[in-house]
Amino acid sequence: MEARLFFAACIMYGFMLLTRWLKKHNKLTLPAVFNKWHAAFLFLILTCALYIFLFVMNGGLGEPFPVKKFIIGELIVLGISIYGYISAGKATEKTQEKIIKADLDWCNTVYFAGFVASIVMFFFIQAFKIPSASMRYTLVEGDHLFVNKAVYGFKVPFTNIRFGQFKEIQPGDIVIFQFPAKDRQQINCGEQTQYGRDFVKRVIAGPGDTVEIKNGRPWVNGKELPSQPYEVYEDIPRVQESSNDDPELYQKIWEEHLLDNYLGMELRDTFGPVTVPADSYFVMGDNRDNSCDSRFWGPVPRENIKGKAWFIHWPLNKIGLIK
Repeated sequence: MEARLFFAACIMYGFMLLTRWLKKHNKLTLPAVFNKWHAAFLFLILTCALYIFLFVMNGGLGEPFPVKKFIIGELIVLGISIYGYISAGKATEKTQEKIIKADLDWCNTVYFAGFVASIVMFFFIQAFKIPSASMRYTLVEGDHLFVNKAVYGFKVPFTNIRFGQFKEIQPGDIVIFQFPAKDRQQINCGEQTQYGRDFVKRVIAGPGDTVEIKNGRPWVNGKELPSQPYEVYEDIPRVQESSNDDPELYQKIWEEHLLDNYLGMELRDTFGPVTVPADSYFVMGDNRDNSCDSRFWGPVPRENIKGKAWFIHWPLNKIGLIK
């Protein structure tokens, strides 16, 4: 989301610079140029606004982008732009000046707001909408929350460089991360590809820890983790026997995020043991029997983790810090 805001701001800033150049060289006084310029302004600013609005309302990276709604919206935007083109052709010189001033003011507002918002989202806070039931009942579908992106260190945009870390990632932390898929066609848990989407899970173990699932319950470094009030289990039959006949191959396939393609749903109940690789984490959903997580698609690299789930701001009856 923050990258999209940044690029939208860059587009509007570039358009503002072009407009000032055209005005300085008296190019906008020509009716043919002015018509096209005003239509282009309307198309650009409304397209950016439409894209960001649909992206946010659809849950950010938690859900596929609504292409059909975007196309319908773009047809409306195109209609408005054509109307602006026709109207600009009828404008007097005095009216042209007013239109140019108004459009430049909007350009300045949009690019400034976009840059400020993207900086805040790159370094400090990101909005996120819970897309599934995997974290019930800590977080349920439709919850809107803020993610603290500074707590684990500031990340330099478009790189994996971090600095100024305030806190280490600890077992029990609820983190937001980009799904660990290197291949756009990677399929996990029998669903569609999750490439590029943001997920929310709870950290169970860190680098170097040994993780195993027995009877549905997590064991770390040979010890069963104590039961927690946020865990949700169903009263269902469990797979008791593990298919881990070749530990080295098992570990390799798990690190390649492909283990569930071989063992499927048995991983819900019996898994491992595996060793979490360096700079990676093992995560699970609180709704343990209904969560597609590290049991199925492997470890989460440190570079994929965006921040810690911090504060629910919607619905109103759930406002508060996340634990």
